[in-house]
Amino acid sequence: MIFVRPVSLDDLDPLCELAALAGVGLTTLPKDREVLKKRIVKSQRSIEAIPDRPGGESYLMVMVDGEIDRIIGASGMVSKVGGFEPFYAYRIENTRFRCDLLHVSKDIPLLHLVREHDGPAEIGSLFLHPDYRGSHNGRFLQLVRFLFMALHPEAFEPLVVGEMRGVIDVRGRSAFWDAVGKHFFEIEFPEADYLSVVNKKFIADLMPTHPLYVPLLPEAAQKVIAQVHEESKPALKTLEAEGFVFSGMVDIFDAGACVSCQRDEIRTIRQSRKKQVEALLDGPPASAPYLLATTAASNFRACVGRIREEGEGLGIERECAKTLGIDVGQEVCFAPLRAAPAAGGNAP
Repeated sequence: MIFVRPVSLDDLDPLCELAALAGVGLTTLPKDREVLKKRIVKSQRSIEAIPDRPGGESYLMVMVDGEIDRIIGASGMVSKVGGFEPFYAYRIENTRFRCDLLHVSKDIPLLHLVREHDGPAEIGSLFLHPDYRGSHNGRFLQLVRFLFMALHPEAFEPLVVGEMRGVIDVRGRSAFWDAVGKHFFEIEFPEADYLSVVNKKFIADLMPTHPLYVPLLPEAAQKVIAQVHEESKPALKTLEAEGFVFSGMVDIFDAGACVSCQRDEIRTIRQSRKKQVEALLDGPPASAPYLLATTAASNFRACVGRIREEGEGLGIERECAKTLGIDVGQEVCFAPLRAAPAAGGNAP
């Protein structure tokens, strides 16, 4: 059975293999063994001592094919961005220029550099092995983070953001980077992307602080502003169904869209509940698929299964219980895998 659990140091090698498949632009899952090792250690420390207020903790989850004990995906979240290394983005604003003599009035878009030292929570590090895409694995891998937040809301900032991977070609080139960042940093996009994970100081040293007039950029760069990578479009659609909207900001390197939603307004969090398991079922009951997770932070596990509500309790599939490591009498947190369909339509 496919399930999700917190990362461990034993996952370092398979996580490196996943990162190698991810391609350029997935900043939070770098192809660097030492950086990934540090991320794993930080995640383990965060899981071991979840605070009652966010302080920049980082949580990394891995998806596992339980039948062959294979790591097939990863997703992560940060309780709060900023601090000593600020969160950088470009905010899109419009400025009106008017000339009565020429009878011209135009709204010109500008990009303003934003440095956020006291920032929101952030989701990222999402990658699923190509062999496992399809079905509901990708949706599960995305939404499991929100089920974790539902269990520990006080540990995350009230606003959650996600930086979507921007448009990058098959050679790893970004039209926006070539038009903007490359002129100031004198390095190629993949190197800048990597350095942003290791140490953001180079951004503070070299990034231009004055607004950028979008019409002055090459057409190729203008076209990719607030767009997302083709492989990230399904993830964006899922987030939109959860309540995320475009924040008006884009990534400073590839201009990928930044989306946001108030934590407590995220669909999975709003619809999540906790109940005690009253029965283990030998077959799947007639319900829609649900996200199911243990409630103990030290032993967090999640899977997708079907449920039968038993008054104040819950009946779950025996296979799910085995995967989660729980039995009758223990509590689970659960939420529908998909939003309920609107009248006359289908759920996204």
